[in-house]
Amino acid sequence: MAGELINEAESNDVDLKAKSLTLTTKTNTAVSTMELGIYTFGDITPDPNSGRTISTAQRYAEILAAAKLADETGLHVFGVGEHHRLDLPISSPAVVMAAIAGGTKRIRLSSAVTILSTLDPVRVFQDFATVDLLSGGRAELIAGRGAYIESFSLFGDDFANYDALFAEKLDLLLRLSESERITWNGRFRSSLNNSQISPRPAGKLPIWLGVGGNPESALRAGELGLPVILANISQPPANFVTQIAAYRQRHAERGHDASTLKVAIATHTHVAKDSQRALDEFYPYYSAYFREHAPRANLSGEVLRDVYEKRAEPGGPIFVGSPQQIIDKLMYERELFAHDRFLGQVDIGGLPYAKVARSIELLATHVLPAIRGSGVNQVC
Repeated sequence: MAGELINEAESNDVDLKAKSLTLTTKTNTAVSTMELGIYTFGDITPDPNSGRTISTAQRYAEILAAAKLADETGLHVFGVGEHHRLDLPISSPAVVMAAIAGGTKRIRLSSAVTILSTLDPVRVFQDFATVDLLSGGRAELIAGRGAYIESFSLFGDDFANYDALFAEKLDLLLRLSESERITWNGRFRSSLNNSQISPRPAGKLPIWLGVGGNPESALRAGELGLPVILANISQPPANFVTQIAAYRQRHAERGHDASTLKVAIATHTHVAKDSQRALDEFYPYYSAYFREHAPRANLSGEVLRDVYEKRAEPGGPIFVGSPQQIIDKLMYERELFAHDRFLGQVDIGGLPYAKVARSIELLATHVLPAIRGSGVNQVC
């Protein structure tokens, strides 16, 4: 299939190689190209065109297939989201990541995100350390509070403690990462007294902080010296420039290791041969996703076509278009954020797996080579 897609795209009017994109991450001593990856929430959505709904078992199988394809075609990261609803049936990203690890060789595996507020940080660390060992050191964790709140009542946590729960559990998680024995006391969990934390990961487990529209969350990441991932599916990216700049400033002010100063961007993504095809075929699934899976009932509803197209414009938040348009938009956002990683959610709203696979292949065969550039990266 990849060869067919290459031939199809080469017939495009746009020469993708003519506009190669050099995106670099600057440190004091080295430069690396921006990472490109995908993520999934595993949503179960009736196909808006056929009305067909696949089973959870088939959805899981398609996720494993997508991760294997992403690995084989050279993408850098595969993320798995956590929810606690029948229509979003991945409740344990670590379990899915472990299954993916067995069928992949090099792609990094991450949660997207882990809802830390309603989980036991000890168990979270143990699960992700296990995945790290099984995958040969490829596991990562994105800690977040999440937009969906079902887990609070499910696990007996009081939503009134939304902020305090997350702050305390993040503190414990970070301490667990630093030492194989820990003594700790807090409000929401039993104390630990020189407790052994096993297993230990293959190396230091990368822990990112997931943020949305709250500037304080990005500042928290800077304060703690954590990499940050911004999920933006509805606002112009330019709205977040100040937030990311403040994160970088706080990180520097606290004197953290420069290697932990990382920014990732995540949003909805669909790639097709040309822009009109991409817009037309993705819209029904995009709209169905928002209609079926809103975090709260008052947010449910159709996304009007003009709103969708506005979001897909060059200055909008979502990545929908031809490979060249995706490249151009990466260039634009790179100028805004100088980010190190981009993650696209490519499988929403009941989109058939064949179209998901094509989008992954186009990202890998046309967008990724442009991101890698042409050997002109310079240390700055």
